[in-house]
Amino acid sequence: MKSGCLVLGILAASGGLSAHAAAWQPAPGHAQLPLWPGTPPDAQAVDGPEYVASTDAKKELVGGKPYLYAGDITVPTLTVYGPRAKNTGAAVLVLPGGGFQILAMDLEGTEVCDWLTAEGISCVLLKYRVPSKPYDWKCDCRPDNLMVPTQGLEDVQRAIGLIRLNAKRWNIDPHRVGVIGFSAGGYLVAAISTHFQERLYKPVDGADYESCRPDFAIGIYPGHLATDAGLLNPNLPVTKDTPSTFLLQAEDDHTDGIQSPVYFAALQKAGVPAELHVYPHGGHAFGLRRTPEPITAWPGLVDTWLKRSGITPK
Repeated sequence: MKSGCLVLGILAASGGLSAHAAAWQPAPGHAQLPLWPGTPPDAQAVDGPEYVASTDAKKELVGGKPYLYAGDITVPTLTVYGPRAKNTGAAVLVLPGGGFQILAMDLEGTEVCDWLTAEGISCVLLKYRVPSKPYDWKCDCRPDNLMVPTQGLEDVQRAIGLIRLNAKRWNIDPHRVGVIGFSAGGYLVAAISTHFQERLYKPVDGADYESCRPDFAIGIYPGHLATDAGLLNPNLPVTKDTPSTFLLQAEDDHTDGIQSPVYFAALQKAGVPAELHVYPHGGHAFGLRRTPEPITAWPGLVDTWLKRSGITPK
């Protein structure tokens, strides 16, 4: 099974990157909220301060544009974007990808929030800790691609608890809180969908007594779901209580390989409502940016699925 994502290949060719800048910040008018009141559980050292950089404006483009990524994140945050259309009450936690090495903050983060909020859905962008398991920055490797992504999953569990704790304040229905993730973030979608009964950490406040089970889940070109033999990752124990799930992937995804069908089959076997879309072309790490490939029209499929599932009004 291959690992990583498009941005990882770019990182290897460091000469094609802009100079590192200060930590990622949201656009004016939005504030990052600290995820943890103190040091996060299972904190680990990284090789420098948090930074944000851009891909090469001439060589590494998605939909004709470069994109921003953040790295060396040790202080995870939430950024809440309220709906710009009539509020549906639904909320989605957004999990960017980046191979657990970096986070594609605009391509798979803020641009996702632009789409969701225009549909009347509250968007909560999680800047989770990276580098983190299964990536090991000390060896620049992934000793076990299928291991539980401990730090990222702890951050997701905490984030969903905080959303529900603040649901009234943020005008969110606590029973319509979902997740969407891309690539490595798609693995976190599957991980939280199968690891919500117990926190991986000791509770620190009231948010950790709220349920961290998503009400619905969306995985876009997810990775780490299957073994090289085509079997379900044993660290994803799908049950009947796993939330309803939407999956999308391209057959020519050569980064992680096409793994969504394996997870989809497990969902079906457990009786979990699920929808899978596989396109012949599209590759990996395209976010919401339109290209000539039909797969990039996927947000319309999600809109329909959300309405049909009763998450948003028809």
